[in-house]
Amino acid sequence: MADPPQSVLFACSMNAVRSPMAEAIMKHLFGRTVYVDSAGARRGEADPFMVAVLDEIGIDIADHRPKTFDDLEDFSYDLVVTLAPDAQHRALEVTRSIACEVEYWPTLDPTVVEGSRAIRLDAYRQVRDHIWKRITERFGDPASPKV
Repeated sequence: MADPPQSVLFACSMNAVRSPMAEAIMKHLFGRTVYVDSAGARRGEADPFMVAVLDEIGIDIADHRPKTFDDLEDFSYDLVVTLAPDAQHRALEVTRSIACEVEYWPTLDPTVVEGSRAIRLDAYRQVRDHIWKRITERFGDPASPKV
């Protein structure tokens, strides 16, 4: 576990589920101390299931609008965390000539899960909880006292 960097970009395929989830959770946990953003390898559409499962834990992301790497105005991040293979490739391409750490956290795409609404929502919850766990393992839990 390391202290959080000053700025983090989370990236996934379409900035519709995984990376906005990670952005929202990181902001919820470290929003006053870390600049956080998210992007996709390509443009997607806002996902209502993602909004719903974050709302369940008190995080409002209803205003999220997906964006791509090309939409970012500045690329001065200390760390890029990628959650999908295509985002990993794009991040490595974008950061090859700048000092920026890139980490790959393989994360299930819950949009591929089929079934009832309950089954699909459960897949989104599992991804949400997985991302929360990865963030707190990597950067610590700001609610926990420092030893």
